[in-house]
Amino acid sequence: MKDPAATTQREQARQQGVFASLVTLPLRMLGVLIGSLLLSILIECAGMHLFWPEQGWRHAQGMLDYELNHLSTHFTRSAVVQEPGRTAHQLVEGAYQWLFVKTGLLDWMSQASARSRAPSHGDARDIRFYISQVYVWSERYLIAAAFTILTFLVRLLVLVLTLPLFLLAAFVGMVDGLVRRDIRKFGAGRESGFIYHRAKASLMPLAVLPWIIYLTLPVSVHPLLVLLPSAALLGLAVNITAASFKKYL
Repeated sequence: MKDPAATTQREQARQQGVFASLVTLPLRMLGVLIGSLLLSILIECAGMHLFWPEQGWRHAQGMLDYELNHLSTHFTRSAVVQEPGRTAHQLVEGAYQWLFVKTGLLDWMSQASARSRAPSHGDARDIRFYISQVYVWSERYLIAAAFTILTFLVRLLVLVLTLPLFLLAAFVGMVDGLVRRDIRKFGAGRESGFIYHRAKASLMPLAVLPWIIYLTLPVSVHPLLVLLPSAALLGLAVNITAASFKKYL
């Protein structure tokens, strides 16, 4: 016989685990976004050095222009925000103002660039001179990182606009899976805990990986090439999870 005290403790531990997961979910999503941003900057800088050295930081600028033009042309209506194209331009302009203008970073970059190009007088070289020399060496990487951040924000807006697609795919998969579960339940079908646990374990990766992949892509592609197959796989995983859930609670 099962020990009632042990069963109660397991139930309480499971409830606490679910509550902790819900509380820490925003922090985990923030961590995923920050990690994706850093990874996209590293990929862009590595690509400048290895794959498109002749383009330099203009590769990142071209990606930003493509994302903005594509968003303005194809995303004319949305259930999440009105006028996605205008929203994207406002987001980029606001991010540029906050990141570079209001923080004084743009003025510092201009001063460092001017100081590095000015002729040195004598042998007196202070720390600002060496900082300006470092800036000259890393200038194109900093510019590429700036355009990458702005591109990241535009792609993040695209992901927010496509959230209804993922929700709809998960909902359809869940409804169809529950119907299959009832058919299996009343038809005396066999159930497999192995399939259920494997499908359940794949839900979170299928929900998060499309965001990471799309946000860190070093090239501009149509969002549906990444997001539509991902939504279909997520719906399939939800379907299998719901269909293979145990027949009796």
